[in-house]
Amino acid sequence: MSTSTTPARTDKAGTRLTLPIAALAFVIALAVQLIGQAKIDVGIGAIVIFPMVWGLILGLLVSVQKFKPLGLDLQRVAAALVGVAVLLLVARLAFNIGPSLPTLLKAGPALLLQEVGHLLGTIALALPLAVLLRMGKATVGATFSLDREPSFAMVSEKYGPDSDQYRGVLAMYVFGTLFGAVYITLLTSLVSNWKIFDPLALAMGAGVGSGSMMAASSASIIAAYPGDQEAILGMAAISNLITTILGVYVGIYLALPLADRFYRVLTRRQTREEAAVTAGAPAQGGDTQRRGAGADTELAGADAREAAQAEENRRFRERVAESSAAMHLPLWLSLSVLTVLGIGTASIAAKGFSLTIVAGYAIMLALVLVSIALAKLTKKISAIVYITTIGAYISSPWFFGAAALNGPIKSVDFLSIATVMLTLAGLSLGKDIPLLKNIGWKIIPVGLVAVTASFLLSTVIAEFALGLWH
Repeated sequence: MSTSTTPARTDKAGTRLTLPIAALAFVIALAVQLIGQAKIDVGIGAIVIFPMVWGLILGLLVSVQKFKPLGLDLQRVAAALVGVAVLLLVARLAFNIGPSLPTLLKAGPALLLQEVGHLLGTIALALPLAVLLRMGKATVGATFSLDREPSFAMVSEKYGPDSDQYRGVLAMYVFGTLFGAVYITLLTSLVSNWKIFDPLALAMGAGVGSGSMMAASSASIIAAYPGDQEAILGMAAISNLITTILGVYVGIYLALPLADRFYRVLTRRQTREEAAVTAGAPAQGGDTQRRGAGADTELAGADAREAAQAEENRRFRERVAESSAAMHLPLWLSLSVLTVLGIGTASIAAKGFSLTIVAGYAIMLALVLVSIALAKLTKKISAIVYITTIGAYISSPWFFGAAALNGPIKSVDFLSIATVMLTLAGLSLGKDIPLLKNIGWKIIPVGLVAVTASFLLSTVIAEFALGLWH
């Protein structure tokens, strides 16, 4: 993730750094997989906590403990492995899209209409809350979208990397990194157990543009509707892909300008008052010179405050960039490590090792490698798009070898991949904890409202759209 207009720093790591973090993740992932899930009754519903959440929490505790600190480079290796784990997760989910294509086609325009919820949810509810909390211009960057990395480029180009708006994007990025997956799991678990929404509508709402959050929320929906697992996973994967693809265009041409305009409308009175104070009251008689000098002092003070804020924003941006600097791993190494971790957790989920699981991973690895090669060849389309498209086709009824491929793939529990991914994510979070003191407490309620509004509004729109279409 690059958080500046300068080229992002990238370091390289080999087996010396990768194997220790892989061994640690292996122990944690197997342990939490054995622990299993826990269901907690909270009165207004039930919350299911999955092994992947235990893995995230336990990984976080290991990464922040002081007894034997986990080095920054090891945490960055864990973050790099998460990026590759997302590809394996998408590959697994793609094989749920193909068999579910008839159901997805029946959803009709609901898949596109629910994207309005992701757009309007954050702006309509989170933005006014941020204004109420007086977050300033950072409000625009923090609330115009839940999309992650693409938001940096949009806001940096429009406002500059040292702007308050860019600081808002960084703050929401840190919030999502630390709290997003855990919170969306609890939220979707609670809402799903109300049993008032169609599971397909819930699955559409789960596609918020983040792979880890989508996986976490899908697991909660499946726990409430186990009989619809394949359709839920397929719908969530498609919704997430649509959000990812459309997010850039919607953000640039609609969400960001709309958020900026809405912020100006909500703060116009405050802006006029500040302008009046800066300009000073109309001068009379002998007070003209004194009032003019006072106005000049006010203007100089305002300029100094703006310069100081820009410098603080620059330092915060540099700290985030340092924390999230990329670590490059050889592809063979990262895929080998993730395959071993994945087969281990999948075997526990299946209550026994099976060569069918190994075959399932071989198919997913082949799909990932082919898609990465195509992405490098075309340089225009990401590997995730290729993985989703190819995986959906070869698992669909229209492909002659679908039955032979779907069997091994179904033996790999998708939650076992999510457990590996979030365990590694937890091990990478220690480096981000110090950033909490920089983002302030205000981003927490704003972030919670943004995620809640995006999910609920998308789900409600999808529910009505499904009903009307059917």
